[in-house]
Amino acid sequence: MYELFLDLTRISSCDSVLDIGVTADQTYEASNYFEAWYPHKNRITAVGLDDASFLETLYEGLKFVRANGLNLPFEDNTFDYVHSSAVLEHVGNLDNQKRFIEESYRVARKGVFITTPNRWFPVEFHTVLPLIHWLPKSTFRSILSNTPYSFFSKEENLNLLTPAEVKRIMLISTASEPKVQTLPLWGWPSNIIAYAPK
Repeated sequence: MYELFLDLTRISSCDSVLDIGVTADQTYEASNYFEAWYPHKNRITAVGLDDASFLETLYEGLKFVRANGLNLPFEDNTFDYVHSSAVLEHVGNLDNQKRFIEESYRVARKGVFITTPNRWFPVEFHTVLPLIHWLPKSTFRSILSNTPYSFFSKEENLNLLTPAEVKRIMLISTASEPKVQTLPLWGWPSNIIAYAPK
């Protein structure tokens, strides 16, 4: 996904990046991967709901702002690019998902890069349960509510999307023709990548 971000944006070392959705959880290896891998730390502003201010110490030059991606505290066109990985499915209902994309697009000067798990991948990444997320969403949530994964039974915590739904949201929420593609895992399209240039 990181390589796709570089390829699609053609970002340069002088471009600024807002990364929406950093976490305070340091136990998962892929958490905050963008901050770890992007070499120009002083061009990154990281936003999250959790207190992830430790990132400023870990990556010299990086700036952390505690904020909600649905209501970003930045002026229009503040950053060259906006990057957000595996956040869109956690912002709630369809209206919130549209709002999240609108806010990302508003604060970007050159483009927005979003990733989210593909609902049509046979294993649901958050629960590691196979196939039940292919059921109607109400049925899926009802089943999850009686398991140790009940947190994900609530729409505000997990609202999976298909590639077609992501494209529709991007078209509605941006003044751009988005590029939407999937990344394969085990021969299946596992993650959705959406890029909306400005």
